[in-house]
Amino acid sequence: MNTHKRRAAVAIAATAMAVSLAACGSAKESGSGDKDDSAKKGDDLTVGLLLPESQTARYEKFDKPLIEKKISELTNGKGHVTYENAKQDASLQSQQADTMVTNKVDVLIVDAVDFKAIASSVKKAHEAGIPVVAYDRLAEGPIDAYTSFDNETVGKVQGEALLKALGSKAKSGKVVMMNGSATDPNAAQFKKGAHSVLDGKVNYGPEYDTVDWKPEKANANMDAAISAVGKKNIVGVYSANDSMAGGIIQSLKGAGFSTLPPVTGQDAELNGVQRIVTGEQYMSVYKSYPKEAETAAEMAVALGQGKKLDKIATSKVDSSTVKGVPAVLVPVVSLTKDNIKDTVIKEGIYSVSDICTAKYKADCDKIGLK
Repeated sequence: MNTHKRRAAVAIAATAMAVSLAACGSAKESGSGDKDDSAKKGDDLTVGLLLPESQTARYEKFDKPLIEKKISELTNGKGHVTYENAKQDASLQSQQADTMVTNKVDVLIVDAVDFKAIASSVKKAHEAGIPVVAYDRLAEGPIDAYTSFDNETVGKVQGEALLKALGSKAKSGKVVMMNGSATDPNAAQFKKGAHSVLDGKVNYGPEYDTVDWKPEKANANMDAAISAVGKKNIVGVYSANDSMAGGIIQSLKGAGFSTLPPVTGQDAELNGVQRIVTGEQYMSVYKSYPKEAETAAEMAVALGQGKKLDKIATSKVDSSTVKGVPAVLVPVVSLTKDNIKDTVIKEGIYSVSDICTAKYKADCDKIGLK
């Protein structure tokens, strides 16, 4: 081999060795980097939390702080929650979700304003490798987990309570049905559950799907129902939640009912519980927000850290777009004046002093709430 060829061969060998060593160094560094990134992800998780509205007291008072607290506990105080409230605006919520995807949160918890409208944002998150926990409402799109309450059971509990309140008068007049928003899949399930109990046992008056769950809409709908049926012919009102029950009761009072017909509710809002104490509202449905919120946090942290949900999810549900979604459905309780102590007070949602303000003290005394 001549001198030029020998030098070229040596140079090629040296270059190959350098590349090989560099590759080994890169592989080592990459492995270390992956390990560091994985550890960092586990210790410093960013969870995007999207809630639908703020006019219902539960979201700001219970859901948000409970989720934040549990995520902090599960991540040794290093997890971070990025929060947005959509103020009942589906387009705004989609923008909020898309922004969180762009900012590369590790996982999303989404309580959808509109379960169909949010699907495109859920898909974007999925494509970006960001898991999505559907919270309280079963969002469409490729969600990874779901936690809520057994919504048909909620409707059944409401219907059963209404039948109990009506007793022998169940078919003596009309029951007005005030369902929730058509954009909320839960509302359809509440309605289905209520009808499964009430059908054939009551005579229906007008039935409404209430736009955005707004109490003022429920108030207007109730005014229309009274005009259509006549107040003497209304024996009961199915209200899907407490906020709407407030608007309904205001309408009934305005129409001059000497005795209010039984009105149902849901969510155990403070105003609703106080109306139950006075007898203006017959019942609500107490749902353990701590359990639901903690479950969502557990799911989010597990998914964000790349873990399976087999130790968390106890069942599976199907949406119209995804089958077999890992799920946890939290039990519910019918709340009446007889079990206020054993529900909202026992779980620390309210204290006796929260409920029994000066305005309600006499009524609290009557039912032994002291």
